Amino acid sequence: MKAGGKDLGIKVIAGEIAQIEADAIVVKLFEGEQPGDVTAAVDKALGGAIARLIGNGGIKGKFGEVSIIHTLGKLPSDIVSVVVLGKRQDFTLDKVRKAAGESCRSLRKLNCHKIATALHDADIGDIDPEALAEAVVEGSLLGLYNFANYKKPEYEDIKETLIVGRDKDKLPSLEQGVRRGNVIAEATNLARDMINEPANHMTPSRMAEVAKEIAAKGKLEVNVFDSNEIKTMGMEAFLGVSSGSEQLPKLITLSYKGDENSKNTIGFVGKGITFDSGGISIKPSKDMDEMKGDMAGGAAVMAALSAIAQLKPKTNVVGIIPTAENMPSGSALKPGDVVKAMNGKTIEVKDTDCEGRLILADALSYAVKQGLSPVIDLATLTDSCGVALGTGYSGAFSNNQELMNRVFKAADGAGEKLWQLPLLEEYKEQIKSEIADIKNTGEGYGGAITAALILSEFVGNTPWVHLDAVYTSLSSKESGYLVKGATGVGVRTLVELALALANKVS
Repeated sequence: MKAGGKDLGIKVIAGEIAQIEADAIVVKLFEGEQPGDVTAAVDKALGGAIARLIGNGGIKGKFGEVSIIHTLGKLPSDIVSVVVLGKRQDFTLDKVRKAAGESCRSLRKLNCHKIATALHDADIGDIDPEALAEAVVEGSLLGLYNFANYKKPEYEDIKETLIVGRDKDKLPSLEQGVRRGNVIAEATNLARDMINEPANHMTPSRMAEVAKEIAAKGKLEVNVFDSNEIKTMGMEAFLGVSSGSEQLPKLITLSYKGDENSKNTIGFVGKGITFDSGGISIKPSKDMDEMKGDMAGGAAVMAALSAIAQLKPKTNVVGIIPTAENMPSGSALKPGDVVKAMNGKTIEVKDTDCEGRLILADALSYAVKQGLSPVIDLATLTDSCGVALGTGYSGAFSNNQELMNRVFKAADGAGEKLWQLPLLEEYKEQIKSEIADIKNTGEGYGGAITAALILSEFVGNTPWVHLDAVYTSLSSKESGYLVKGATGVGVRTLVELALALANKVS
């Protein structure tokens, strides 16, 4: 499956950006400052045009602002794109990603096919040039993503991108950064492709096929368990969710073994509901089309394994993806039914639209039975989390603060925002059932917390983090490196975590 992010023909070269021949070159400014270093050389060649635009307010200096200047033959390139990185003291790699995305999209609209970006390696403080190159590539590929499987793209692709440094000795490390940025961004775009696919195409069976394609490419071990095998394993909760659909469920595992001498294996678990109608507790029709994206957690886990296979960290990782449709029919799970999870706990189904916690109950039980530790699950689980945090943050819950802190660090490095919410013991009263061990939804406020408490029943003492990405998995507008539609949230955090937990990366 080819990701919607295009091949930009990325090359790393040494030179002066002002002397590069291209359709467009990209330089930067910090807010409240005059052109410095690399940008100053371009400004001089333009006869001070950039400084004049700053002086007369043509460049206002706000983060993410992109200004286009036509060179009129004063430079070998036709266009200069001046992108503002915000205040110097607030400079981060994520701002580089966002600025790269904005700038590349603006140049694509101008029919630029070859662009060159200056790394500004003389005035970026303590930022490692290799990390900077990685961020530029990530932001460019993510910002130019376009899902056009069913219609003609609006704009032609950028076909060649030059990353321009000034020191030839640094080119090998810059190339390493470019490679890593390319791998991680393409994995994120793969997840976006899967999520954006309509549900009549991205079925549980198709997810299994994509997993096999990822495994073949990355030399991963893949297992796809069918409904009979799922039943044999005692996953009654998982099967119950799929029982109303003609699409048969699949339990997918992808395994990466980067450290043969270690018995420790990280577990990533991703919710894979390829369409969520709500089942018998059917959802309102408004925006129900977006429920094709209820497999965003599963797509992110699969895509993360594809990147990990290429980056080859010295660690072991298993991805577990329970995938099914949640549909209403005469055979569908009903409110009031009781199902038993793989670990033996019984669950009263109060609401069939709370299906994610049912399939994750069995997937988490399976992860624990396989001895995976730590375990991180990613799911578009509760509207309550979106009500609490909006579209900017995914919710995070954990039974192990040390692990939670590691996940926070990985998310910060990836530029994905998390906010920790508590696992309050007193809220467990809400999930007690009179006829089963627990029920699948609480009855009061704090729905994101009660959902996480339900999941915690299936991990025991295994170090675990639950990420609820219900409102961060989709974007309603273009902004930075985000485009309309699926965001691929979680892919980069999971990859960063796997790399951080490894002893070393080869």
